[in-house]
Amino acid sequence: MNKAYKYKIGIPRAMSYYNNYPFYLGFFNYLGIDVVLSDKTTTKIINEGSSYVVSDTCLPIKVYVGHVINLLDKGCEYIFVPSIQSTDYKINNCSKIRGLPEIIRNVVNRDFVMVEPTLDKTENIGLLDFCENIANNFGITDKKEIKKAIKLGFEYYNNFFAMTQSGVSYKKALENIENKKFELETQEVVKPLSVVIMGHGYNLFDERISLNIIKKLEQMDVKVYTSLNVSHKDSIDAIDNLGEIQYWANELELTGTAAYFLNNKKVDGIIALSAFGCGPDSLMVDEISYHCKEQNMPLIHLTIDEHTGEAGFITRLEAFVDMLMRKKRASLSKKSKPINAVEAVKNEEKEEILTSAVK
Repeated sequence: MNKAYKYKIGIPRAMSYYNNYPFYLGFFNYLGIDVVLSDKTTTKIINEGSSYVVSDTCLPIKVYVGHVINLLDKGCEYIFVPSIQSTDYKINNCSKIRGLPEIIRNVVNRDFVMVEPTLDKTENIGLLDFCENIANNFGITDKKEIKKAIKLGFEYYNNFFAMTQSGVSYKKALENIENKKFELETQEVVKPLSVVIMGHGYNLFDERISLNIIKKLEQMDVKVYTSLNVSHKDSIDAIDNLGEIQYWANELELTGTAAYFLNNKKVDGIIALSAFGCGPDSLMVDEISYHCKEQNMPLIHLTIDEHTGEAGFITRLEAFVDMLMRKKRASLSKKSKPINAVEAVKNEEKEEILTSAVK
């Protein structure tokens, strides 16, 4: 296969981009297809997307539509809009993610080629089918070449995940993948407090949508963990250890991640970040809230939409961090309890005896 770029494809910087972009990049690069990303999320992109859909549509979909429009304005003829139905047998995505191509087809009335592969393991439509569908849009039918492209995609993705597992930030790991670099964090940063954020990648790692929550917490001297610090197996095991089952395709980002840190008592608190009105998220947060109460683990649920104000958001975040710090100080104080008066007298007597013995 000639690796010189023969085609271009636009990928919206939203939804599955935040979980799968390293794979997509390696796959398309091998096939000689240049990837064009939409701009980073801005208020303009959000407002643009919101103007195409009904008002009660969830924020991530509004953002996704805005990114599709952004790519069209860049002149992209091919736009990647995958339909990720289920990632395992009866492990489903929400209806909006499943029907993403239909949403775009019905609200965006402009000329372009929508590359809309389907991944549905419940219906035995696996990754090879998914990738063959993509390649066929560009006249690529050689299965051996497609399999090699898949292999490179996994190489990119595994390197990305290895970096984040070692402590490299999401942003830095992504930059390394784009620049074909690989580096691991050799020493874990230790801070007075630590929290885990349970949230979908498309909410958490989009700095505009999340109001840069990770950076804000780090500025408060808080160590932040996310789903990228937990392996797929550990997330599944953690859900099982809580006596729950996985139902949603992206549940490992929320329930699995929170459960892992809840079980090993590695953090001081849990932050649930979700889009306002998201049904699956509300179920998962309620599930974790129940177990947090059982284990006396502090949890705060932050909801976001296009109207979320930064001032109120920061105030709630600061109040939560302040509460965690007071709780930790109280806990440390109990561990090092003061000596009572009787014990103090006994200690003085011991010191006198020791002093006499030395003399």
